[in-house]
Amino acid sequence: MGRSKEREIPEINASSMADIAFLLLIFFLVTTTMDIDKGIIVTLPPYVPDQEQLDVKLNQRNVLEILVNAKDQLLVEGELMDIAELKDICIKHVDNNKVDPDFSDSPDEAVVSLQNDKGTSYNRYIEVYNEIRAGYNTLRDQKCRRDYGIPFAQADTAQQRTIRKYYPLRLSEADPTDFSNKEGS
Repeated sequence: MGRSKEREIPEINASSMADIAFLLLIFFLVTTTMDIDKGIIVTLPPYVPDQEQLDVKLNQRNVLEILVNAKDQLLVEGELMDIAELKDICIKHVDNNKVDPDFSDSPDEAVVSLQNDKGTSYNRYIEVYNEIRAGYNTLRDQKCRRDYGIPFAQADTAQQRTIRKYYPLRLSEADPTDFSNKEGS
């Protein structure tokens, strides 16, 4: 009778804990949103093997040379320029039609050559790229309004194709280099 009764510790039923954890996991997976970087949509030219690559001869007046150095300075045809002027220069170059001897012969021969330094910031690259595209978009919109009386965005596929054929985006992007020894660096 001197035996003491030890109190037993009741066990906790943990069989439903795995189910609850699984349900919480599914809940968070379903309700969480993921930000996705969209990037820039660009149509790349078709692949040409090295032995088939052709040397394209361009009249220098048809090429608008844009360089961005490591200090994010913009050089257009070798002269420092503010980013706010780039769109207008692109429009003048592409839509010149042999008026100014320093710019292109026609819209379908106009080429915009963009080259960045290895130290160019990504933000500056995007700004320059957007200004070039804005120039082309402005020209396309103006032509669409002249020809069809509507903005380019509202034109049907055939009309947009015709306008794009008149103002083809001919953008040449060279591999980034180190041109810190060039003017404006």
